[in-house]
Amino acid sequence: MDYLTVEEAIHAPGLRLVLTAGVPGPWGEAAKAMLSYKGLAYTPVRQMGGEVNEALQTWTGQNSAPVLVPESGPSVSHWMDLLLQCEELAPAKPLLPRDVDQRAMVLGLSALLAGVNGFAWNRRLQMFAPAMRLESPPEVVARMAYKYGWSEAACAQAPARMREICDALDSRLQKQEQVDSGYLVGASVTAVDFYWANFAGMIKPLAHADNPMPSYMRETYQARDRELLDCVTPRLQAHRDMMYQHHITLPLDF
Repeated sequence: MDYLTVEEAIHAPGLRLVLTAGVPGPWGEAAKAMLSYKGLAYTPVRQMGGEVNEALQTWTGQNSAPVLVPESGPSVSHWMDLLLQCEELAPAKPLLPRDVDQRAMVLGLSALLAGVNGFAWNRRLQMFAPAMRLESPPEVVARMAYKYGWSEAACAQAPARMREICDALDSRLQKQEQVDSGYLVGASVTAVDFYWANFAGMIKPLAHADNPMPSYMRETYQARDRELLDCVTPRLQAHRDMMYQHHITLPLDF
Protein backbone atom coordinates (compact mmCIF):
# COMPACT_ATOMS: atom_id res chain seq x y z
CA MET A 1 0.00 0.00 0.00
CA ASP A 2 1.30 3.46 -0.95
CA TYR A 3 1.16 5.93 1.94
CA LEU A 4 1.39 9.67 2.19
CA THR A 5 3.35 11.17 5.04
CA VAL A 6 1.35 13.19 7.54
CA GLU A 7 2.90 16.36 6.15
CA GLU A 8 1.74 15.43 2.65
CA ALA A 9 -1.70 14.32 3.82
CA ILE A 10 -2.52 17.55 5.62
CA HIS A 11 -2.99 19.34 2.29
CA ALA A 12 -4.28 16.37 0.27
CA PRO A 13 -7.88 16.43 -0.99
CA GLY A 14 -10.57 13.92 -0.12
CA LEU A 15 -10.91 11.34 2.60
CA ARG A 16 -7.71 10.30 4.37
CA LEU A 17 -7.20 7.26 6.59
CA VAL A 18 -4.22 7.08 8.93
CA LEU A 19 -2.98 3.50 9.27
CA THR A 20 -0.08 1.72 10.91
CA ALA A 21 2.14 1.17 7.91
CA GLY A 22 3.26 -2.30 6.86
CA VAL A 23 1.15 -4.35 9.25
CA PRO A 24 -2.51 -5.47 9.37
CA GLY A 25 -3.54 -3.67 12.56
CA PRO A 26 -6.99 -5.06 13.36
CA TRP A 27 -8.71 -1.74 14.08
CA GLY A 28 -7.25 -0.33 10.87
CA GLU A 29 -8.18 -3.40 8.82
CA ALA A 30 -11.75 -3.18 10.11
CA ALA A 31 -11.91 0.48 9.11
CA LYS A 32 -10.50 -0.29 5.65
CA ALA A 33 -12.97 -3.14 5.12
CA MET A 34 -15.97 -1.02 6.07
CA LEU A 35 -14.87 1.89 3.89
CA SER A 36 -14.39 -0.51 0.99
CA TYR A 37 -17.80 -2.08 1.55
CA LYS A 38 -19.35 1.37 1.39
CA GLY A 39 -17.44 2.30 -1.75
CA LEU A 40 -15.62 5.17 -0.04
CA ALA A 41 -12.24 5.94 -1.60
CA TYR A 42 -9.52 7.15 0.76
CA THR A 43 -5.85 8.06 0.75
CA PRO A 44 -3.71 6.01 3.18
CA VAL A 45 -1.52 8.02 5.56
CA ARG A 46 1.49 6.55 7.37
CA GLN A 47 1.60 6.07 11.14
CA MET A 48 4.44 4.23 12.85
CA GLY A 49 3.25 1.85 15.56
CA GLY A 50 4.55 2.67 19.03
CA GLU A 51 6.41 5.79 17.89
CA VAL A 52 5.81 9.31 19.15
CA ASN A 53 4.33 10.42 15.79
CA GLU A 54 4.57 14.11 16.66
CA ALA A 55 3.25 15.38 13.34
CA LEU A 56 0.19 13.15 13.61
CA GLN A 57 -0.37 14.33 17.19
CA THR A 58 -0.28 17.94 16.05
CA TRP A 59 -2.61 17.30 13.12
CA THR A 60 -5.25 15.05 14.71
CA GLY A 61 -4.80 15.45 18.48
CA GLN A 62 -3.53 11.93 19.05
CA ASN A 63 -0.75 9.67 17.78
CA SER A 64 -2.29 6.24 17.15
CA ALA A 65 -4.14 4.66 14.23
CA PRO A 66 -6.61 4.40 12.62
CA VAL A 67 -7.74 7.98 12.16
CA LEU A 68 -10.29 9.03 9.55
CA VAL A 69 -9.86 12.59 8.31
CA PRO A 70 -12.61 13.96 6.03
CA GLU A 71 -11.94 16.74 3.57
CA SER A 72 -13.88 19.08 5.83
CA GLY A 73 -14.66 18.60 9.48
CA PRO A 74 -12.76 17.10 12.40
CA SER A 75 -10.81 13.85 12.36
CA VAL A 76 -12.18 10.82 14.21
CA SER A 77 -10.24 7.98 15.81
CA HIS A 78 -12.51 6.23 18.32
CA TRP A 79 -14.00 3.11 16.74
CA MET A 80 -17.59 4.31 17.21
CA ASP A 81 -16.92 7.82 15.92
CA LEU A 82 -15.20 6.34 12.88
CA LEU A 83 -18.14 4.03 12.23
CA LEU A 84 -20.67 6.84 12.57
CA GLN A 85 -18.62 9.00 10.20
CA CYS A 86 -18.69 6.18 7.64
CA GLU A 87 -22.45 5.94 8.03
CA GLU A 88 -22.82 9.67 7.42
CA LEU A 89 -20.58 9.65 4.37
CA ALA A 90 -22.25 6.65 2.69
CA PRO A 91 -25.74 6.07 4.11
CA ALA A 92 -26.89 4.02 1.11
CA LYS A 93 -25.00 0.93 2.36
CA PRO A 94 -25.68 1.04 6.11
CA LEU A 95 -23.68 -0.95 8.65
CA LEU A 96 -26.00 0.07 11.46
CA PRO A 97 -29.62 -1.15 11.24
CA ARG A 98 -32.45 1.38 11.22
CA ASP A 99 -34.35 -0.70 13.76
CA VAL A 100 -33.44 0.79 17.15
CA ASP A 101 -33.15 -2.52 19.00
CA GLN A 102 -30.95 -4.05 16.33
CA ARG A 103 -28.88 -0.87 16.14
CA ALA A 104 -28.27 -1.03 19.88
CA MET A 105 -27.31 -4.69 19.57
CA VAL A 106 -24.76 -3.97 16.83
CA LEU A 107 -23.20 -1.12 18.79
CA GLY A 108 -23.13 -3.13 22.00
CA LEU A 109 -21.51 -6.18 20.43
CA SER A 110 -19.07 -3.96 18.53
CA ALA A 111 -18.05 -2.36 21.83
CA LEU A 112 -17.37 -5.82 23.27
CA LEU A 113 -15.01 -6.45 20.36
CA ALA A 114 -13.41 -3.07 19.63
CA GLY A 115 -13.86 -1.04 22.80
CA VAL A 116 -11.92 -0.57 26.02
CA ASN A 117 -11.57 -3.89 27.87
CA GLY A 118 -13.10 -5.69 24.90
CA PHE A 119 -11.86 -8.73 23.01
CA ALA A 120 -9.16 -6.98 20.98
CA TRP A 121 -8.10 -4.79 23.90
CA ASN A 122 -7.52 -7.84 26.11
CA ARG A 123 -5.72 -9.77 23.37
CA ARG A 124 -3.41 -6.80 22.90
CA LEU A 125 -2.57 -6.86 26.61
CA GLN A 126 -1.58 -10.51 26.24
CA MET A 127 0.67 -9.65 23.31
CA PHE A 128 2.56 -7.11 25.38
CA ALA A 129 3.26 -9.61 28.17
CA PRO A 130 6.46 -11.34 26.93
CA ALA A 131 8.28 -8.06 26.34
CA MET A 132 6.91 -6.39 29.47
CA ARG A 133 8.18 -9.25 31.62
CA LEU A 134 11.76 -8.64 30.53
CA GLU A 135 14.07 -6.90 32.96
CA SER A 136 14.24 -3.94 30.54
CA PRO A 137 11.19 -3.87 28.23
CA PRO A 138 11.80 -2.25 24.83
CA GLU A 139 10.84 1.42 24.89
CA VAL A 140 8.40 1.12 21.98
CA VAL A 141 6.53 -1.78 23.58
CA ALA A 142 6.50 -0.16 27.02
CA ARG A 143 5.07 3.05 25.57
CA MET A 144 2.15 1.19 23.99
CA ALA A 145 1.64 -1.13 26.95
CA TYR A 146 1.27 1.67 29.47
CA LYS A 147 -0.91 3.64 27.07
CA TYR A 148 -3.38 0.76 26.97
CA GLY A 149 -3.32 -0.14 30.65
CA TRP A 150 -1.05 -3.16 30.73
CA SER A 151 -0.44 -4.76 34.10
CA GLU A 152 0.01 -8.30 35.35
CA ALA A 153 -3.45 -8.15 36.91
CA ALA A 154 -5.09 -6.94 33.69
CA CYS A 155 -3.24 -9.57 31.68
CA ALA A 156 -4.33 -12.33 34.05
CA GLN A 157 -7.99 -11.39 33.56
CA ALA A 158 -7.76 -11.27 29.76
CA PRO A 159 -8.45 -14.93 28.85
CA ALA A 160 -11.70 -15.14 30.80
CA ARG A 161 -12.89 -11.84 29.40
CA MET A 162 -12.15 -12.89 25.83
CA ARG A 163 -13.88 -16.24 26.25
CA GLU A 164 -16.94 -14.55 27.74
CA ILE A 165 -17.22 -12.28 24.71
CA CYS A 166 -16.69 -15.10 22.22
CA ASP A 167 -19.29 -17.25 23.96
CA ALA A 168 -21.78 -14.37 23.62
CA LEU A 169 -21.02 -14.06 19.89
CA ASP A 170 -21.32 -17.82 19.38
CA SER A 171 -24.69 -17.74 21.14
CA ARG A 172 -25.82 -14.93 18.84
CA LEU A 173 -24.86 -16.92 15.75
CA GLN A 174 -26.72 -19.96 17.08
CA LYS A 175 -29.88 -17.85 17.47
CA GLN A 176 -29.39 -16.38 14.01
CA GLU A 177 -29.26 -19.86 12.51
CA GLN A 178 -32.85 -20.32 13.62
CA VAL A 179 -33.93 -17.45 11.35
CA ASP A 180 -31.64 -18.51 8.48
CA SER A 181 -29.18 -15.66 8.92
CA GLY A 182 -25.41 -16.07 8.89
CA TYR A 183 -24.86 -12.60 10.33
CA LEU A 184 -24.57 -11.61 13.97
CA VAL A 185 -27.52 -9.20 13.91
CA GLY A 186 -30.41 -9.06 11.46
CA ALA A 187 -30.54 -10.44 7.94
CA SER A 188 -27.62 -8.54 6.39
CA VAL A 189 -24.05 -7.58 7.18
CA THR A 190 -23.43 -4.98 9.89
CA ALA A 191 -20.42 -3.37 11.54
CA VAL A 192 -20.08 -6.09 14.17
CA ASP A 193 -19.57 -8.72 11.45
CA PHE A 194 -16.62 -6.72 10.14
CA TYR A 195 -15.15 -6.27 13.60
CA TRP A 196 -15.30 -9.96 14.41
CA ALA A 197 -13.82 -11.01 11.06
CA ASN A 198 -10.83 -8.74 11.55
CA PHE A 199 -10.26 -9.28 15.27
CA ALA A 200 -10.42 -13.07 14.99
CA GLY A 201 -7.03 -12.79 13.30
CA MET A 202 -5.51 -11.79 16.64
CA ILE A 203 -5.85 -15.46 17.59
CA LYS A 204 -5.99 -17.23 14.22
CA PRO A 205 -4.45 -15.14 11.44
CA LEU A 206 -5.36 -15.87 7.85
CA ALA A 207 -2.83 -17.89 5.85
CA HIS A 208 0.18 -16.04 4.47
CA ALA A 209 -1.23 -16.01 0.94
CA ASP A 210 -4.22 -13.99 2.17
CA ASN A 211 -2.46 -12.05 4.92
CA PRO A 212 1.27 -11.58 4.17
CA MET A 213 1.96 -10.10 7.60
CA PRO A 214 5.53 -9.84 8.92
CA SER A 215 6.75 -13.08 10.50
CA TYR A 216 7.32 -11.46 13.91
CA MET A 217 3.70 -10.27 13.92
CA ARG A 218 2.33 -13.67 12.92
CA GLU A 219 4.38 -15.24 15.72
CA THR A 220 2.79 -12.80 18.17
CA TYR A 221 -0.77 -13.10 16.87
CA GLN A 222 -1.00 -16.86 16.39
CA ALA A 223 -2.38 -18.34 19.60
CA ARG A 224 -1.03 -21.69 20.77
CA ASP A 225 -2.75 -21.92 24.10
CA ARG A 226 -5.82 -24.17 23.87
CA GLU A 227 -7.89 -21.79 26.00
CA LEU A 228 -7.32 -19.01 23.48
CA LEU A 229 -7.78 -21.18 20.41
CA ASP A 230 -11.10 -22.42 21.76
CA CYS A 231 -12.40 -18.84 21.78
CA VAL A 232 -12.76 -19.15 18.00
CA THR A 233 -15.54 -21.73 17.98
CA PRO A 234 -16.53 -23.57 14.79
CA ARG A 235 -19.42 -21.12 14.32
CA LEU A 236 -17.18 -18.11 14.78
CA GLN A 237 -14.57 -19.59 12.44
CA ALA A 238 -17.21 -20.19 9.77
CA HIS A 239 -18.52 -16.64 10.18
CA ARG A 240 -15.01 -15.21 9.81
CA ASP A 241 -14.44 -17.24 6.64
CA MET A 242 -17.81 -16.18 5.21
CA MET A 243 -16.97 -12.51 5.70
CA TYR A 244 -13.74 -12.82 3.73
CA GLN A 245 -15.47 -14.83 1.04
CA HIS A 246 -18.28 -12.33 0.51
CA HIS A 247 -17.39 -8.94 1.98
CA ILE A 248 -13.63 -8.39 2.46
CA THR A 249 -11.16 -8.39 -0.41
CA LEU A 250 -8.19 -10.73 -0.22
CA PRO A 251 -5.25 -10.72 -0.11
CA LEU A 252 -4.94 -7.98 2.49
CA ASP A 253 -2.89 -5.00 1.40
CA PHE A 254 -1.08 -2.99 4.02
